[in-house]
Amino acid sequence: MSTGESCSAHRDALAAEVLGRTGRLRLQVRGESMLPSLWPGDIAEIAACSLGDVGRGEIVLAFREGRFFLHRFLSRHHESFLTRGDSMPTRDPAFPADALLGKLVGIIRNGQTISATAHLSAPAVGILFRHCGLARRVALRLHSSRKSDCLPLADLERA
Repeated sequence: MSTGESCSAHRDALAAEVLGRTGRLRLQVRGESMLPSLWPGDIAEIAACSLGDVGRGEIVLAFREGRFFLHRFLSRHHESFLTRGDSMPTRDPAFPADALLGKLVGIIRNGQTISATAHLSAPAVGILFRHCGLARRVALRLHSSRKSDCLPLADLERA
């Protein structure tokens, strides 16, 4: 394990501990697996919960092998549960029940807070991104250029 990987694993373990102690956590989304529901740079607001508190279709935070997974909850099976990223071609391997840390309660995007219950994804777009890398790359480029067009005045002055 490289120094960067070790640092990232420690940071993620610390975040999981904070969520366990305080019941709340904010994490910046880094991956693309939840497009179009979550975009890189979004801030995910997570509330601690148990497996019994999660319903099909909710976005949950799980922790395995030193990594966070912020994916959609599919189902529970005895002492495990299944998830899948909206734009991923296959579901994740089963997580043990104790890997569940919490569920998404809000998203901060471009300075605005969006409630997770009011945030409906576009399933057809997720399926498109799942099967067409070109569509995903174009959407990411457009999203990135839109974010840079919307910089606050103070940020534009520094640019």
